[in-house]
Amino acid sequence: MPSVGRLHYLEEPARGSGRPRGTLVLIHGFPFSARMWEPQRALADGGWRVIAPELRGFGDGASGPPGTSVDDYAGDVIDLLDALHVEEAVIGGLSMGGYVTLAVFRHAPRYFQGMVLADTRSQADTPEAVEGRKRMIQLVRDRGVAAVTDEMMPKLLSEATAKEQPEVVKQLRALMLSSSTDAVAGALTALMTRPDATPVLPTIHCPTLILVGEADAITPPALSEEMHRRIAGSTLVIIPRAGHVASLEQPTAFNQALAGFLAHRV
Repeated sequence: MPSVGRLHYLEEPARGSGRPRGTLVLIHGFPFSARMWEPQRALADGGWRVIAPELRGFGDGASGPPGTSVDDYAGDVIDLLDALHVEEAVIGGLSMGGYVTLAVFRHAPRYFQGMVLADTRSQADTPEAVEGRKRMIQLVRDRGVAAVTDEMMPKLLSEATAKEQPEVVKQLRALMLSSSTDAVAGALTALMTRPDATPVLPTIHCPTLILVGEADAITPPALSEEMHRRIAGSTLVIIPRAGHVASLEQPTAFNQALAGFLAHRV
């Protein structure tokens, strides 16, 4: 995995006979790594340079200091764009990656050629959710990442994926177990302290695609429908037979929706 200083990332150069269309930046969810976007590297066939940042402390970036706020992660994404001389991009993320995407927009909207929000929400954590995060921090400190993985797995995938795609279950578990204890604890702190991004939504005027699994139990489709109403001109796609990790559970449908958005809206 290439790096610029302490910033690691995956990259797939644009392919095809035509002129490159631009850069697509995909930010991973919690507690995964940039490698969750492997199926989306195929989008390079449409003329897009695909970059997937490794958020600090995760995956190949595990040697760096963990982040403890969405602004930490947003700053790293901005630093990476600057280091790679990317002045404008379609920027998006899944779950926590969506929170980071909205934080990047809050700080530096000039980078956005378009936006992708997948299986995510704009609201801050409720008091009940904050207590759940605190309990999870204690769990990872006491029993390690495997205990967090065991608790989260049943909530992440649709019933169809869990029953019919054992390879996806195995892949997702491996991605989660690659995270360090400090990275997981830091990210949980970032999640429970993130600001409410709902007031930002009406200020988003770039082309925006909202994707959600129809069986997402963590960020249900109703939350994506609410974002769709608040972001003028946005496109909403509900992915059948997918839960909270639609990009891995149904990569063909996810990629088709994203490719169509990139081809016709951006």
